[in-house]
Amino acid sequence: MTQIKNLPTTCPSCGSRVRIRSMHCADCGTTITGDYDLPALMRLAPDELRFVVEFVKSSGSLKEMARKMGLSYPTVRNKLDDIITHLKTFEQHEATD
Repeated sequence: MTQIKNLPTTCPSCGSRVRIRSMHCADCGTTITGDYDLPALMRLAPDELRFVVEFVKSSGSLKEMARKMGLSYPTVRNKLDDIITHLKTFEQHEATD
């Protein structure tokens, strides 16, 4: 699978969830500042994000994912279920923030 670089999602000092304060365009020099949360997909662990990317590239076929990963269909289904659970947890935390 392709290596994807992730933004840090937690503070290295205290472990709290990080937020985005500023973004900068290297081409035109525009800087955007504010208080933005990371998108839910960016808060997934690197291996989970790689799984999602490969899943999309496989047209959402768990059977194809199982073949690519050399795992059984139920194992791949469980991985997807875990990712869905994490995404739902992120949504619940956002609703209470």
